[in-house]
Parts: sequence; structure tokens; C-alpha cells
Amino acid sequence: MKKIILQLLFILIIFISAVGQNQNISNGIVFDGEPYLSINPNNSQHIVVAWMDYAWVYQKIFIKTRVSFDGGLTWSLPVSITHTNPNYGSADPSLGFDSFGNVFLSYIDFDVSIDSGSVYVRKSIDGGLNWGIPAEVINVHSDGDKKPVDRPWIIIDRSGGPHNGNIYITTMNPNVFGTIPPPYNPYFIRSTNGGISFDQWRYIDTTGWLAGTIIPQPTPFSTISQNGKFYCVYPSWVLSQNLNPQFILASSDNAGNSFTYKKIIELPYNIIVSDTLIKKGYPLIADPTDTNHLVFFELITPYGDADVFMWETYDGGITWSNSIRINDDPVDNNRMQDLIWADFDTDGDLVVSWRDRRNAPDSNYATSSEIWGAARYKDSTNFSPNFRISDTIVNYDSVLAQVGNDFMCIKLINDTLSVVWGDVRTGRLNIWFQRMTLNGAIVSVYQLASENIPSAKIFPNPITNSIFIEAKKMKQVTIYDLNGNIVLIRDITQKEENTIIDLTQLLKGTYLIGIITEDGIMTKKIIKQ
Repeated sequence: MKKIILQLLFILIIFISAVGQNQNISNGIVFDGEPYLSINPNNSQHIVVAWMDYAWVYQKIFIKTRVSFDGGLTWSLPVSITHTNPNYGSADPSLGFDSFGNVFLSYIDFDVSIDSGSVYVRKSIDGGLNWGIPAEVINVHSDGDKKPVDRPWIIIDRSGGPHNGNIYITTMNPNVFGTIPPPYNPYFIRSTNGGISFDQWRYIDTTGWLAGTIIPQPTPFSTISQNGKFYCVYPSWVLSQNLNPQFILASSDNAGNSFTYKKIIELPYNIIVSDTLIKKGYPLIADPTDTNHLVFFELITPYGDADVFMWETYDGGITWSNSIRINDDPVDNNRMQDLIWADFDTDGDLVVSWRDRRNAPDSNYATSSEIWGAARYKDSTNFSPNFRISDTIVNYDSVLAQVGNDFMCIKLINDTLSVVWGDVRTGRLNIWFQRMTLNGAIVSVYQLASENIPSAKIFPNPITNSIFIEAKKMKQVTIYDLNGNIVLIRDITQKEENTIIDLTQLLKGTYLIGIITEDGIMTKKIIKQ
């Protein structure tokens, strides 16, 4: 019973925290995209974020990074990563810490017009404030005319085993260098000396388990189990292997010297997402408490629109569960989801996030959206009710149809979520950060730059007709139902300290009220009788 109560408390607090104010950590004036976030395994308050930033002066994209040593309350000034060639632009950052607290940045630096570029890795020994010289991982001409330099992901072995400290990079064929001749392949490259240099690349796929000639960009997603075993998933469609498209799991217990292969799922063509604008990450995550437990996520359309689904294995990929639908909006409601990411906590709890359109006015990609999530305890078979992560619904902008905003990122450490994503609420694409602490309190306070902790008086509670609110420097009052839907917004234009809100038309039930002040946000539960 105690565990059940704690689980319910977890669900409530995670939702309450979700209405805290998001931080714009990029503040770019043109375009900021594709953020990635990593947290120091030895210090959960140490966060590093990287993203793509368009520099108007140079008419090029740079990778920028920022660091927080206090859990996101304050941030270092942005650092721009210098190009290895003045003609280059950069893309596709990802980050990882090793066991000793060093942080590594992987990215592409390239120029299509001169048919040149490479994937690079840089190391920081001061937590991400400064970055060392770049080490080339693989370049445009490493594999003839295949140009294997798109969407690198970095993963670092922190198992404490014989391969501890190894850095693994996966890449694929690009779509920006013109037509690439088939077949198409996922690539694997490793460093065994802490990122000083990288070994010869190899294909992840092989005969009988080929990615094939139909899927031009077989993006590999990788993870490492607690015993140091490397896992990678990639899409495949080879008719001699399977008439249906499928996802293949490649694994290696010898640091990539050899791989073994299993099928995760095959997908009938009629449930594959066909919308070309939708952002289709399919993360693979390893449970740190169980070396044989992996989870895999993908968007599919068995109910008519793109929903978030999960499959899991408890035997290292030999067998996989049936699909589990994560988003809990009504089935077949003609609203699509996308932009999936997920993470395990150190104790085996699991969180999933995505871009959600359940409250949007239209059914297609080009409509307003929010960031939502769901959590599952290690010893539970069910996910929590979905909760809202972003603090507002954001209107669509055509920039979201372009490449460069294909992923978000979420991390879960010590029951605390840290999330980054891109949206256009400011009129341009910026990177937003949210951190939600599950500290056991029913009231969640988000502290802004001010050192003052906001306080508010709300009465009566329970409510019959009207509610009286007393708080200093009020700016806005928002009421949500327990599904995260906004039922009332009241802007306080004169920063009043007292306001009365008529709730006569509000249906009976339990709600959350968020009071935004200049000092922060307080969220409380209210009951309408």
C-alpha cells in the first residue's frame, strides 16, 4: 500500500511540476535547433546542453553549448564551437559523460558546396566550459561516394568493465550531399583511448541483416547496458529478408569487434507513418538495473494517426513484448504525435517524452503542439497518466517543417526530469529547458532569477462559486484539469496583489491552479464543489 501511495504521489507531483515556467536557454535571433542534454553521472546538478545556432553575421550554423552547475537555475554564457574550416557549417550535436566527469561533444562540420566535411568529437575536462581540439571520427570520403557523416550519436561505456571509457559513434548516409547510390548502411566507429583518436569504421549491418536499398537513411540509435554490452537498432527493408519493413537489433559484447543480430519488430506497411514532415526518432534505451532489459520506441498508426508505442525485452533482445501505446489521448482522435525521446533513472524508473497535438485545432503536422510525457516505476506494469512538460501550447511555424529540429532530449536522474526541446513561441525557433523535481511536496515552486520564493493565499478551498487569490506581483493565473487541459487563463496586467475569479461555470472536480508572479510560479490543487 505504501508503494502505491508513493506512486500516486509521484504521478501527481510530476504533473504539478510540469506547469512550471520553461526557460529559453538559447535566445537565438534566427534559428536554434536539435538540442541535446547530458548530465554528469557523478553530480546530478551538472547539466550540459548543446544545440545548432544560426549565426547571422557569418550566415552559417555553429554548435553552441551551455553549462549549469546548479540544476538549471543559472547557466554559463553560450560557447560557440569553432569550425575546423572557415567554409564549414555544423549540425547534429550529441553529448556524453564518461565515468570520471569528462564530457564529450559529437557533431558534424561540413560544406556541401566543396564536398567536404567530417564527424568530430571534442573533449571538455572542465565540465563543458571549454572544449579541446577536435578528433576526426569519419569523413565524407571515408566510404567512397557514400558520404557517411549524417546524424552521429555518441554513447560512452560507463560500466566499469573492460571497455569502460570506450566511445562509440554511429552515423549514416546523408541527404544533403545529393543522391547517394544504394545500398545504404548504418556505420560504427569507436575510440579506445578517450577520444584522442578513432579506429577504422565498419558497417553495423551485414549479410542477412542488411539495411538495404529502399531506406536511404537507416539511422542507428544505440545504448550500452550496465555490463558494457553495446546495442544498436536500425531500420531495414530487404524483401529477401522480410517482406515488411523491420527494425533490427545489433549487439556486441566485445566493443564492436563483432555483432549478433535479432529482429525487434516488423511493421506492416499500412501502419507505418507516411507523413514526410513528422520527426521520427526511435530511441533504444538500456535499463541500468537489469542488463537484459531494453526498451524501444517508434511512431506507428494502427489507430489511424501517429501514436507513441513501446516494445521491451527482458532477455537481451531475444524476445520482445507486444506494443504498448504511451500517449493516452483518445484512440483514433485524428491527432498525431512525434519527436519521441526517453530515459531510465538509475533505479529503473522510465520516462518518455514527445511532441503532442491532443489540444491542437487541426489533425496534421502543421498545427499547434505541446511537449508531454509519461512515467513508469520499475516495479509497475503501467505508465502514469500523461503529463504536460511545456507550459504553453505553441502555434505552428513553417520553420518546423525544415530539417534541424528532428529531436528533443530528456534525462531522468534521482526522480528529476531535465528536458530540452525547440519551439517557436517567441516567433523564432529557440531551445527551451524544463526541470521538474519530485521532492515529495504537493506544492511545486519554480524559482526564477529572483532569490524570493513566491507565496500565495487561495481561499476558499474547496470552492463553490468564486476563488480569492492573494499574491505579490501577480502576472497570470491559469487553471488546468488533471489531463493538463487549460480551462481558464486570467492575465493580471497591473501586477495586482489580490484578485477574485468567478468559477461558477467550472464543473465539479479537482483542478490545478498555477499562479505566475515576478518571483516565480506556485501551483496548488483546488477542488470545485
